[in-house]
Amino acid sequence: MVLLGALVGIVFAGVSTYDFVQHLDRQVHSLHCSFIPGMGHGAGESGCQVAMMSPYSSVLRARVWGGIPIALPAMAVFAFIAFYGLDLLLTRKLQDRRATAFLALAAGLPALTSLVMLTISLAKLGTTCKLCVCIYIASAMCLTGSIVLWRRAMKAQSAEPAATNRFLGVMFSVGVAFVLIPLLMYITMAPDHSKFLGTCENLTKSDDPYGVMVRVDRNAATKAVPALEILDPLCPACRAFEQRLEGSGLAERLDRKAILFPLDTACNWMISETTHPGACTVSEAVLCAGDRAPEVLAWAFEVQDQVRAEAKADPAAAARIVKQRFPELASCVGSAEARSRLNKSMRWAVSHNIRVLTPQLYVDNVKLCDEDVDLGLEYALTRMLDAHDRGVRLGPPPAELPPPSTDMPAGHHGAADHKPAADKPVTKPAADKPVDKPVTDKPADKPADPPAADKPADKPADKPVTSPSAGSDLPPPPPKPADPLPPEAPAPGGTP
Repeated sequence: MVLLGALVGIVFAGVSTYDFVQHLDRQVHSLHCSFIPGMGHGAGESGCQVAMMSPYSSVLRARVWGGIPIALPAMAVFAFIAFYGLDLLLTRKLQDRRATAFLALAAGLPALTSLVMLTISLAKLGTTCKLCVCIYIASAMCLTGSIVLWRRAMKAQSAEPAATNRFLGVMFSVGVAFVLIPLLMYITMAPDHSKFLGTCENLTKSDDPYGVMVRVDRNAATKAVPALEILDPLCPACRAFEQRLEGSGLAERLDRKAILFPLDTACNWMISETTHPGACTVSEAVLCAGDRAPEVLAWAFEVQDQVRAEAKADPAAAARIVKQRFPELASCVGSAEARSRLNKSMRWAVSHNIRVLTPQLYVDNVKLCDEDVDLGLEYALTRMLDAHDRGVRLGPPPAELPPPSTDMPAGHHGAADHKPAADKPVTKPAADKPVDKPVTDKPADKPADPPAADKPADKPADKPVTSPSAGSDLPPPPPKPADPLPPEAPAPGGTP
């Protein structure tokens, strides 16, 4: 039983480690999530995906990109249990009380760890990983078998000399080596991701002329570093990002505001298909809430599954759910003023060349790369915040910036001057993303379409907009005259 449990543990911990390690190339890959080894390749919001992306799947995340996966030392411990069990079998020490007691102690380590991880999965994550369940079962098999073996040795009254302290000390050292050697090799061979910090799109400015930014933090008075988040309140990836950020402890170092960007065709003219039904209505509620915006946003994250499901069947369901929970917002949600503010929020994203993608985080106008919002969050964000505190400028030095182009396409307005590479487009297309990037929560297929600069948002665009989405209301390219953009309320007095 001990040897079988150790073999099962090695296989499933090895598969879990492999799934984790392949993400070190900063791409998104499918996961094995099945009780049958090598089967169940898939991606999305499976229990294995949630478990791997959670802050509990690895340690030392601030020092190593992604951290060291828990499955790696688990695999090493199972390998030692198999090695020690074979040693007892071949040297005929199965009747040795001290030797079998040491085996039971060794098997207790993965069993205790499995109990802790199972509790975290049920209490914190609300789901279980099939690979993890198999590791839990393997731990239980090793512990049960070793305890039975030890009890038999206690009753046997063997005349053979008991295992010496030297023998047990050597085996303990071997067990430590089984764990330390793979960990040191992992740390040594892990790729350096620090070179990517500050190399993604930056904001040329972060002003808020229309007052459409909302606070994300409830207690932002003591926060140090200004940050801007692009989010959809009904986006599962945004909710997961918020949970990871809170779990990392780094949220306390940020003074976060948010630009609402609902992926819902009811209000978003930049997409041709609704990804999160009801997101427009919930976004209006967040804008209407004023100082209570963090409360409404936190509530939206909690009930987003319910709202999306009901709004998909009945578009009016989202408004009913919001008004039932926040009756004081009933007169504002759905009003012309709320729709106008939400329209301006999305136009802010267009004018700042924000891609059609949620979530996104800008730390003092420097973007946290999309590849770092999952496993690399603690590693990348810690270094960005530390650099900010030291006054170190993220991104390329001014000498490396490309010179302004005199023949820049209309609608770019010089934003390319702030890119790290001269051949990098203003709006990074989805082709730069990995081909297997999930699109359920991050539909980065289309770039945002910036309107002509210095024009009131409620006037027709004078210049062509690049890459309009299918079914978009944006104007077609010349020589045809531009159609007016979706209507919105007039800009506040004195604001361009």
